[in-house]
Amino acid sequence: MIFPEDFVWGAATASYQIEGAVKEDGRGQSIWDTFSHTPGNVADGDTGDVACDHYHRYRDDIGLMRELRLGAYRFSVAWPRIQPDGEGSINPHGLAFYDRLVDELLAAKISPYVTLYHWDLPQALEDRGGWTNRDTAYRFADYAQAVYDKLGDRVTDWATLNEPWVAAFLGYGNGVHAPGRRDPADAMRSAHHLLLGHGLAARRLREAGARSIMLVVNSAPVLTPAQVNDPSAAPSEADAAATRRIHALLTRQFLDPAVYGTYPEEVLAAAERNGGTGHIQDGDLELINAPIDLIGVNYYNPCVVESGPGLPADAAWPGSEDVKFAAVDAPTTAMGWPIVPDGLSRLLVRLSEDYPRVGLMVTENGAAFDDAVEGGRVHDDDRVAYLDGHLREVHKAIEAGADLRGYLVWSLLDNFEWAEGYRRRFGIVHVDYATQTRVPKDSALWYRDVIGRNGL
Repeated sequence: MIFPEDFVWGAATASYQIEGAVKEDGRGQSIWDTFSHTPGNVADGDTGDVACDHYHRYRDDIGLMRELRLGAYRFSVAWPRIQPDGEGSINPHGLAFYDRLVDELLAAKISPYVTLYHWDLPQALEDRGGWTNRDTAYRFADYAQAVYDKLGDRVTDWATLNEPWVAAFLGYGNGVHAPGRRDPADAMRSAHHLLLGHGLAARRLREAGARSIMLVVNSAPVLTPAQVNDPSAAPSEADAAATRRIHALLTRQFLDPAVYGTYPEEVLAAAERNGGTGHIQDGDLELINAPIDLIGVNYYNPCVVESGPGLPADAAWPGSEDVKFAAVDAPTTAMGWPIVPDGLSRLLVRLSEDYPRVGLMVTENGAAFDDAVEGGRVHDDDRVAYLDGHLREVHKAIEAGADLRGYLVWSLLDNFEWAEGYRRRFGIVHVDYATQTRVPKDSALWYRDVIGRNGL
């Protein structure tokens, strides 16, 4: 089972999850610093203060990447390292870290994929309203320009935002992520301003000469319970309407404006019921509709729903009235997420049909399991099976015509897993947080061999 000759193989991480060094070299405070230090927000009171200490150990980590034959490494830049207050003067020490990181990657023949925003908003901007404040979108464009000015001579692949749905609806809707606010109107407003920031930043990057620009979304096929195991199962009219609405809220809310310059009717209706649409100003959709080259796809499991007359909207899903979020009869990961590999091929084919002018890249796919080091090894057979199953579906999607350019496993390292703290391990490399010792798991060695043969 061979992949295209130019297929990109790599791994991904995010700044707050691995870097540590939160008070070094002029870095400012982020919303995740504040959130994780607030009792009750994160499992076991964990924080990203040290995490994987990647800020100091990046050279060794790149050595690991080289040993694993990675062709690409997707990392995010910490906005508070670049602008401690979210605007104004640039912190040269912060830029210098990413400058060294990029040079080291290129020396190892690993292509850097830079994500500009993976949720660590400067706390100073949150104090002025965060993503509910329209001005934050313009500050994001300024920050994007500063990073490009430093790295753009060597970095060709750029992502503006990572998972704006999570940032808006888990951060401002149900409050389980930073900044921990719980207001559906704030969530809808934040989603729009994140998109506005994407459009403004994408235009700045393009004007400065960026060759490849990507928007990364957490997408999933939205299925009825019967469709999980039988794609041909015909839903009732009510169930079909539920899947269409949730698909619009999860995926089309972000990709339709970015690719086509329009909002789905279901999204506008949800906004009207949750604070109104006054925050969507004339000309915004034209700004958001900045051409992108790739859609980054983060897939973990399908979204399963059915009609639920009389149910209130879920706090993370403004506009989801009368929809029941259903359980899935499938094995699960340590996160409790159902393992449905063919959801990935279904998703990729659907996206390639709905957005045919834009290429695709799997920017995150992976699983948390309860790993342990035994005799100097980590035998994570469950993760190997998970990755193998999903890569077979990636290959199936390519054969079905999906314009898929690459696959980046989540994650290179065990790390700070947001509200779950350090109790969930997604890495293909085990990290002992007390000693910072790295041990490549069996899945890492398996992935190295997949890359070596460019196939399964």
